[in-house]
Amino acid sequence: MRILLFTGKGGVGKSTVAAGTAARAAAEGHRTLLLSTDGAHSLADAFGVAVGSEPTQVAPHLSVQQVDAQLRFQQSWVEVQGYLLSVLDRAGVDAVTAEELTVVPGAEEVLALLELRTQALTGEWDVVVVDCAPTAETLRLLALPEALGWYVERALPADRRLVRALRPVLTRAAGVPLPADSVLGALERLHADLVEVQALLSGPEASVRLVLTPEQVVVAEARRLHTTLSLFGYRVDGVVANRVFPAGGSDDWRAGWVLAQDDVLAGVEESFAGLPVWRAAYRAQEPVGLEALRGLAEELYAGDDPLAAPTGPGPFRITRSSDGAVLRLALPGTTRSEVDLARTADDLVVTVGSYRRLLTLPTALARLDLVGAGVVDGELQVRFAGAPAAAVDVPPRRERTS
Repeated sequence: MRILLFTGKGGVGKSTVAAGTAARAAAEGHRTLLLSTDGAHSLADAFGVAVGSEPTQVAPHLSVQQVDAQLRFQQSWVEVQGYLLSVLDRAGVDAVTAEELTVVPGAEEVLALLELRTQALTGEWDVVVVDCAPTAETLRLLALPEALGWYVERALPADRRLVRALRPVLTRAAGVPLPADSVLGALERLHADLVEVQALLSGPEASVRLVLTPEQVVVAEARRLHTTLSLFGYRVDGVVANRVFPAGGSDDWRAGWVLAQDDVLAGVEESFAGLPVWRAAYRAQEPVGLEALRGLAEELYAGDDPLAAPTGPGPFRITRSSDGAVLRLALPGTTRSEVDLARTADDLVVTVGSYRRLLTLPTALARLDLVGAGVVDGELQVRFAGAPAAAVDVPPRRERTS
């Protein structure tokens, strides 16, 4: 199953581009699902038909679904939220404030991705096109599975039977109720589901496409998004430049826009070297309806196959040699000074700007010494070598890129 995610700064037309891509895939006979995880759903408006929270067929081979994020949140978080509310109630927090404190920012959009997993397991689709939320929400979507996994693995007790036996004593000692088995089980199920989602989205058949308009501010955000997506292990396979003014036969005002956009587009080609940059012209009217969306995609991709699987190595890989190994993480557009690296026991902490990824090292690397690191041509290279490290507790060691 091919999975395509479309994201970008709000207002650049990502929903329209996603809808057009899905319409073209369906026209070629692929069983296609267009799924929106954006809280501000607009797919129903794009197709000019009513679309619900379940897949709704809008054309042969094409179904559209606008995920009910609130419902997903209630289904996946209700037991955990109930426990947190009981703790806050015991602490004297009023009910309204407690309700707000137990809602994780962005959780609804994140949990909406669970619907992607559900649909993938049905086997009904050849192609799933995801209309993601704007940039910041998308990064929360894609970073949470790994972050939650780290906390779940360290926070859940190893022996649930022991906790069950000692719960009354521990509750009295702590002064707050300890989580019941149902709460711990809910966390484990949520973690397992999100891990499956992450595996789907970082797998060889999935990729992200960045949608932008030819404006300096928008392009700068797209560059940062490309770097951050790579940091979390997601592959970007192309860029869509939307609303490009066509040249020729224009007045002075439009001619000025054409020149300005040409300069920005030249920067786009340079910033995303190695990736296809597809262009969609600024239309006289908004593309609404199946035929208009399909026409947009035909123009956009021209002779290219919009469903072609990404090629080449992914953003995260490990190469081995006789004297050690090198962990490689693509960080396009970054320099040495923008990357911070730390090692704590078996974890490698990579920070780029305001985003941080905690990588649990594979056993083969965790037992080796970190001997150096650097950023080469937009790729973080972390070198490991030597005999296995001694199995003793040592203080965290910070390693700056060099």
